[in-house]
Amino acid sequence: MTRELQSGRRGAAQGRARSVVVFVHGYGADGADLLGLAEPLAPHLPDTAFYAPDAPDPCTNNPMGYQWFPIPWLDGSSEAAAQAGLLQAADDLNAFVDRVLADEGLPPEALALVGFSQGTMMSLQIAPRRAAPVAGVVGFSGRLMRPEALGAETVSRPPVLLIHGDADEVVPVQSLPEAAQALQGAGFEVYGHVSKGTGHGIAPDGLSLALSFLRDKLPGYTAPGGAA
Repeated sequence: MTRELQSGRRGAAQGRARSVVVFVHGYGADGADLLGLAEPLAPHLPDTAFYAPDAPDPCTNNPMGYQWFPIPWLDGSSEAAAQAGLLQAADDLNAFVDRVLADEGLPPEALALVGFSQGTMMSLQIAPRRAAPVAGVVGFSGRLMRPEALGAETVSRPPVLLIHGDADEVVPVQSLPEAAQALQGAGFEVYGHVSKGTGHGIAPDGLSLALSFLRDKLPGYTAPGGAA
């Protein structure tokens, strides 16, 4: 049984959006933490609605925030609990994505996932396993969970942009090439960028690349070369 996720909404008016971006926040944060990114992005994506759900569980290490699944080396949970939490939260997030698409009256290829840290892990968990591909996935400062299962469990292959700071003190930057290698090995189109001097966060150069990727992959925007 899935749990209903709560989310704010910004951007194009209900019923007028031609595309959707779902931000997926990191461990100990909440949806509002990423929904603020809609402010700099919306002028360049005027036909897009932005959502940012809260993860389903209060964070063990930060009760003011939320977590998608427990992290054993941070909260002392077991690997079994982390694995079960990941799979349950994936069901919850998939159900949320389905509900957003239904509410907006849009097909899967009109939706992109933008994750940060644990939110990247969640986005890379659900996107390959959805029946129909979403428009794309942007993953900041995250990693690919269960890479050994990717080949056998992949159903759809949306394009993926991975962005990581080379000074990340939380999730090592090596996680980017590791994820890229696994995704490419499973047939995904993968782009990568390392933000110089950036820690565990989103730098302006990374956000700019994410915007270009979203404009290229979401329907209704001008692609490079001037074609609509």
